[in-house]
Amino acid sequence: MSEETGSTHDYGEFVATLLERKPSLSRRLQQVAQYLLNNPEDAAIFSIVEIARRAGVPPSAITRFAKELGFDGFAGLQALFKQRLLGPRMSYADRLQAVNREVAAGSREPGDPRDPHEVAETFIQAAFDALLRLREDVAGAALTPFVDALQKARAVHIAAARGAFGVGSYTYYGLSRIGKRAFLLDNLGAMRAEQLAAMDADDALLVITFDDYTPETVELARKAAEAGRTVLAITDNELSPVAPLASHVLYVKEGRLGHFRSQVPAMVLCQTLVMSLGYRTPEVAAREPTRRR
Repeated sequence: MSEETGSTHDYGEFVATLLERKPSLSRRLQQVAQYLLNNPEDAAIFSIVEIARRAGVPPSAITRFAKELGFDGFAGLQALFKQRLLGPRMSYADRLQAVNREVAAGSREPGDPRDPHEVAETFIQAAFDALLRLREDVAGAALTPFVDALQKARAVHIAAARGAFGVGSYTYYGLSRIGKRAFLLDNLGAMRAEQLAAMDADDALLVITFDDYTPETVELARKAAEAGRTVLAITDNELSPVAPLASHVLYVKEGRLGHFRSQVPAMVLCQTLVMSLGYRTPEVAAREPTRRR
């Protein structure tokens, strides 16, 4: 990506360039990349100081990142994210910009974090924003090949830990309910390796992990890939360590609230996969009421 053309390239080309350049980026610049990919709307509407604060880096790191990727500075980098946001997403962009103006004007003040109602409002708003983003991302996602791979697998083994464990365990429950053989790699008795070894050649490993990627989950994906097993991944962005290990990947950008993440978008995506697979199962389809024409 050249300096002259960097700001005019589309978002897909930017991501491809970032993947190519990732090994040469410093740890700090990779931190910037992770934040921008997970929060592209922020990159489009906030100042460099605010983006740096949210990403946990100094503003100079944002500038270095922009120049490293071939832009002449932050303005060129932000123009790319604005182009991504304003294309078919004007209503969402307007809403975000309105919120930004309220914050800048001081009319939107943070509530008392000790008030459960304020905490609930924060989580609800984060889930709402994340679902809007998911709806946009899913429109261009390869959902059908992902479901095809789930259907083809004789059994699905699910690796999801820490913050992703709730989503993984519900996916295990959902697959079991539609009659799909499923196993949760829960490391019971510290036997994670033994659970992985139980995978047959025609099984699939479904990996669910987000930034900060659980090392044990990443290791399971790596070992499964090395053994020639099918790996399917649900993660947050193209720089995720499990993305290159998987034959099919779906991306979910979860709203982050301090050390917690909203699990709503990932749960909705997994429910979509389970139900899509279920409708392909005659026994499940037969239980659904006939739709009126």
